[in-house]
Amino acid sequence: MLIVMGGLPGAGKTALARLLAARIGAVHLRVDTIEQAIVRSGVARHPVGPVGYAVGCALTGEHLRQGLTVIAESVNPLSVTRDAWRAGALGAGVPVVEVEVTCSDPAEHRRRVTSWPVDIPDLPLPDWQQVVDREYEPWDRERVVVDTAGQSPQPSLAVLLRGLEPR
Repeated sequence: MLIVMGGLPGAGKTALARLLAARIGAVHLRVDTIEQAIVRSGVARHPVGPVGYAVGCALTGEHLRQGLTVIAESVNPLSVTRDAWRAGALGAGVPVVEVEVTCSDPAEHRRRVTSWPVDIPDLPLPDWQQVVDREYEPWDRERVVVDTAGQSPQPSLAVLLRGLEPR
């Protein structure tokens, strides 16, 4: 199956995706990692545009056709990117679950964004104003919503696992 995780920077997507991948034995595919590898190669500079998503979708399709469960994690801010992930899953003949990770407490969200460690060398992280100003279209279809405000990643994982159960 494909689990597509999206949400604004600092909401907690990466922490949740890592925990979920370890729990269910899935491949965690992070678009930030792909984009930074493209930049390090010298063929592009930030922002790289849609190329990170295109590579991510291609790799996801490969993994799905091999029978692996994939967690595709990115901001996923536009319906066009959400549709591309979904199309890849349908093309591979596997179910897809979309997950939106949020942080409903603006003060906590801001604290996360302004204090998070860089875990991908040389990846430029957005500042709070860039997160607030980022284009992010509302989701218009069924999804699992995990609000990480006020809790550590483990309780958020429990919410996510409950949301995945019926699927």
